[in-house]
Amino acid sequence: MIEVTRDDLIRLCAPIAAVAARLGTTDGAALEAALDALSTDELEATALAAHAAGWLTPKEAGGVRFGRISRPSADTHGHSIDAVDMDGPAAGAHTHPRGEVELCIDLIGQPAFDGRRARFQSYPPGSRHVPTVSGGRMLILYFLPGGEIDFG
Repeated sequence: MIEVTRDDLIRLCAPIAAVAARLGTTDGAALEAALDALSTDELEATALAAHAAGWLTPKEAGGVRFGRISRPSADTHGHSIDAVDMDGPAAGAHTHPRGEVELCIDLIGQPAFDGRRARFQSYPPGSRHVPTVSGGRMLILYFLPGGEIDFG
């Protein structure tokens, strides 16, 4: 098993956060196209190793495992970065005051996130959803500008 650290993940996530900070989350198609041009092989392998080691998603609620990689910082271009391991709907809805970006990594089957099979997905400011994985199980790294999310 590859030994990885939180700093390794933050370093590998930085290019995603940089693109999201530069383009913003308002134009999802442009943002997703720019993100799709990035190579994420090393990041995905590192995230999977951290997940297998047990420290990436140490908490559980409602059948969803989750954990924090980083609070918003200069290293993350002002984004918080979290990870979730899920295979169904989350316990409830949330709103993205400033938007959200996800990197979706297949764990089991051919999972779709909110009905889409895409490596990167984004949500614009003010959007609301109940995160749902169907057709398998997925590890999702999500980036929140300013760390802003509203579960109310």
